[in-house]
Amino acid sequence: MTKKIKKTYRFALISAIQITLFSTAVVGFLTYFFFQFSFNFCLIFAVSVALFSFLLLQFKVQHFIFQKVKKIYDDFSFLESATIVNKSPITDMSSITREVSKFASDKKLEIETLKIREEYRREFLGNISHELKTPLFTVQGYIATLLDSGMKDKTIRKKYLQRALNGVERLVYIVEDLDTISKLEVSDEPITMSPFDIVALIQNVMDLLELKAHKKDILMTFDDKYNKPIFVYGNYDKIQQVVTNLIENSIKYGTIGGSTEIGFEEVVNNRVLINISDNGEGIDSKNIPRLFERFFRVDKSRSRTEGGSGLGLAIVKHIIEAHNEKVFVESVLGKGSEFSFTLQKSEEIDS
Repeated sequence: MTKKIKKTYRFALISAIQITLFSTAVVGFLTYFFFQFSFNFCLIFAVSVALFSFLLLQFKVQHFIFQKVKKIYDDFSFLESATIVNKSPITDMSSITREVSKFASDKKLEIETLKIREEYRREFLGNISHELKTPLFTVQGYIATLLDSGMKDKTIRKKYLQRALNGVERLVYIVEDLDTISKLEVSDEPITMSPFDIVALIQNVMDLLELKAHKKDILMTFDDKYNKPIFVYGNYDKIQQVVTNLIENSIKYGTIGGSTEIGFEEVVNNRVLINISDNGEGIDSKNIPRLFERFFRVDKSRSRTEGGSGLGLAIVKHIIEAHNEKVFVESVLGKGSEFSFTLQKSEEIDS
C-alpha cells in the first residue's frame, strides 16, 4: 500500500475504530445490565460496526474532499497553469498545500517578471521615440527654413541641406541598428562560422577607424607584437561588427590625446580573450549592469552629441551570445574602461 493510499484511509480507519469502541462499549454495558452478556455477540457487533463505519466514512469523506478539491482546480482553470490544471485532482491535503504554494510562488514570480518587462517596455518606447524625434525635428526644421526663405541663398541652401542630410543619415543609422538587433533577437538559426585570423580582423578595423581616432589624437595600438596569426572560430562579419562597435566607443568616449589598446589572452576551455581598453572617462559602477541595454546611455546629453544609435553594445552582446561566448566589462570612473569577449580557438591556430 502506497503512502498516498495510507494517508487517504487513515482518517476513516481511526474514526471507524473510535466509533466501534464507543458503540461496542455501550452495547456491552446495556447487555450486561439488562440482558445476558455474550462476548461473541459483542465481537460480531464490533466487527460489523467497524467495517460499516470504515467504508461509509471513507466513501463520504473522500467524496467530500474530492468535490471541494475539484472546485479549487476548476477555479484555477482560467489561469491555465501547467502545474495544476493539467493534473488530475488529488485528495491528499499536504500534496494540495504544496501544489497551491508552488502555484502561488510561480505566479508571484511571473507577475514580478511582467512588471519588470512592462517597465523596460515603457523605457524602451520612451528612448526610441526620443532617439528618432531628435533627427526628425532637425530635418524638419532645416527643410521648413529652406521652403520658407532659404532657397534663394545658395550658401544657406547648401549648408541647410547638408545638415538635413546628416539628420537623415542619423535616422538611417538608428533604423539599421534596430533592424540588426531585431534579427539577432528573433533568429533561431545558428550563425555561419569559420576559422579566421582575429589579429588581421582587428588590424583591418583599426585602419578603417584611423581617421576618427586621429581627430581626437587617440593612439590605437596592440599591447604586444603579434607576428603570428591567432585563428579563432566564428562569423567574420559579425565579429568585425563587434570589434568596430567596441573600438568606436573607446574613441568616442576617450580623452583627447588618449589611447586605445587591444590585447589577446589564452584562457581555459580552448578560448581566446580579446581585450579592448582605453584611458577615457570611464563608467560609474552603478551603470555597468545596464550598459548592454538598448538605448541606455551613461551620460545622455553627451552621448547624443557624440552621435550613434545607442544600440552598439546591445548588438555586441547579442552577437557574442549567439556565438555561445561571454562579454565582460571593467571600468573605473575617470580612469578608463576595458571591454573583453571570448572566442573559441580554431585548430588552425597551431598550423
